[in-house]
Amino acid sequence: MEETILLSSRRIYLAGLLMCIALLLGAAYFQHVLLLEPCPLCILQRVMVMVIGGLFLLAFLHNPRGLGNRIYGGLILISAMIGAGISGRHVWLQNLPPEQVPSCGPGLNFMLDNFPLSRTIELVFRGSGECAEVDWSLLGLTIPAWTLIAFVVLALLGLNRLLSKSRRQNMFSDRF
Repeated sequence: MEETILLSSRRIYLAGLLMCIALLLGAAYFQHVLLLEPCPLCILQRVMVMVIGGLFLLAFLHNPRGLGNRIYGGLILISAMIGAGISGRHVWLQNLPPEQVPSCGPGLNFMLDNFPLSRTIELVFRGSGECAEVDWSLLGLTIPAWTLIAFVVLALLGLNRLLSKSRRQNMFSDRF
């Protein structure tokens, strides 16, 4: 028998995919309508949303069961935790006292063109003054704080699939 209709894998994967699409549309709105330029940490958060959205899309199309569900769930969970870490770092930078905020650095494109990847990653995670700026908030939470909440929800969806149990005892007989 299939899982209950409310918690079917396909519906969970579709919900996660739609959430990722909404997040990316929101980011596009902030950038192109409100003219808020994304900082390097914002760009990394978008990349993680795209990775997670891609995983949800693949899982939705594949419609796995058993072991396949757990593999997709684990990949989604890990990706969402990485995204949450990036968002958490961004929120931390935004809440530093002004005297502790790092100075503004070069843009991400400049760093990618002129530094080795390992140095670029180090500089991005160190953050810069532009990452500490708060240009928008809703209910007292900034864009990275809302993104952190979204990553937690996406991680919970992944965890749900990771811990899903097939009604069949033999997980290898399930469709992968």
